[in-house]
Amino acid sequence: MAELFMVRHGQASFGTDDYDRLSALGERQGEWLGEYFAERGFVFDCVLAGSMRRQRSTAAAILRGLGAATGYEELDWLNEYDFHSLYRLATEDYPELQDQVLGSKADYYKGLKRVLELWSENRISGRVPETWTGFQDRIAAAMEHIRSLGGRRVLAVSSGGVMAAIAQQVLQAPAATAIALNMQLRNTGVCHYYFNAQSIRLASFNNLPHLDRPERLASISYA
Repeated sequence: MAELFMVRHGQASFGTDDYDRLSALGERQGEWLGEYFAERGFVFDCVLAGSMRRQRSTAAAILRGLGAATGYEELDWLNEYDFHSLYRLATEDYPELQDQVLGSKADYYKGLKRVLELWSENRISGRVPETWTGFQDRIAAAMEHIRSLGGRRVLAVSSGGVMAAIAQQVLQAPAATAIALNMQLRNTGVCHYYFNAQSIRLASFNNLPHLDRPERLASISYA
């Protein structure tokens, strides 16, 4: 069986004009994860990342920490859904969500959970950038591509929504499961899978082995 390590990007710049940019902590989280892989002698046959800046920067940080001379392949299928557009369109149909957009981070994510529920139920009337079904099909295509690469150990950097949908599909669970898992994923959280040409199974979800030490516990983040 081959192994897949799916990693969520490091802490981005929530609340700024450019969310799609790692914070200084996000860069360090990626480097620490790379150092963790290096300490265990991990060699990756394939390294992939979505084409979003926060995903590419995280892949680069992991490779720095790993001390690997290789680069990574960009794979658009690993890009996050457009939550900014979904939120904006949803507030046109459900104005009460506007208060959560403008509220605290906790309020924002509570509203996002509701937006994702509406999206999965096709209850956002505006022209969404991607349907829920289209998103699910894209995730399935990404996994099919990864399984076709032939690598014995694969590293892929993506985002919370993508990683939650992968786990949902592997577990053959409903949309509600993907939404719930999406809300739990931490920055540089690692999901570990075993796979071959016929099947894929989840070994562990949302782990932070590189941050599991007293001096790094304050470095655990969610956005």
